[in-house]
Amino acid sequence: MPSELLQEDQPLPQGGTIRIWTLNRPDQRNAISQNLLAEMEGALGGLNPENGIRGLIIQGSGPAFCAGADLKERASMSREDVDSFLNRMGRLFRQIETVSVPTLAAINGFCFGGGLEMALCADFRMAAKEAQMGLTETSLGIIPGAGGTQRLPRIVGRAIATEMILSAERISAEAALQRGLIREVAEDAEELKLAASRWMQKVCENAPLSIVLARQAIEKGMEMSMEDGLKLERELYEQTLNTEDRLEALKAFKEKRKPVFKGR
Repeated sequence: MPSELLQEDQPLPQGGTIRIWTLNRPDQRNAISQNLLAEMEGALGGLNPENGIRGLIIQGSGPAFCAGADLKERASMSREDVDSFLNRMGRLFRQIETVSVPTLAAINGFCFGGGLEMALCADFRMAAKEAQMGLTETSLGIIPGAGGTQRLPRIVGRAIATEMILSAERISAEAALQRGLIREVAEDAEELKLAASRWMQKVCENAPLSIVLARQAIEKGMEMSMEDGLKLERELYEQTLNTEDRLEALKAFKEKRKPVFKGR
């Protein structure tokens, strides 16, 4: 049986690689099965700068990014099995959200339900022009159950998130761009791969430890008062002061060259 999650590494000019995950169930529009979930769980372990991984891109094979949970598989599951599956999916998405490298969801086609919930966990989202996306659960008699009701409002605001979730609306890539859900629209799936790679290379030019700490400051600070958030920011800033990467940046500035960061 072929792997439901393909992995490859794209070398970076400055060293290290971008890990690329390709959801590989094209005949099922890359719907999340128990096997795919298990493969993603197993693949998360090595995603850190210490292993030379500087970023993660998630994409889909065929005409879809991810159509959500595999409803055919779910139809044969008991209530207990469904609860277990949702708990695992929620934990996986949270791990993607907090992994130690920047992440990007390259939405190449259909992206509904759990598929969009997964994309919401990424730091960045891009989409091909033909992509469609939405949290469509209310049209199926349920609600988003893997973080959609919490993450979407934090990204696009409460009013737009409420419209999208209560209407189960499927929106175009252009509409997603206008609503702040994605950062860029590519002409087609192939151009999307190139655009995703270009953006992640740009992000990965920066110091790995600084990226980790900045992401922590943003995420944790969102749940704090301004005063506590500023205190957290200062504490995390101080962690960068004695790093080799900071000294390398100062040296590179003096020598008028690009710094070569090592994640130390």
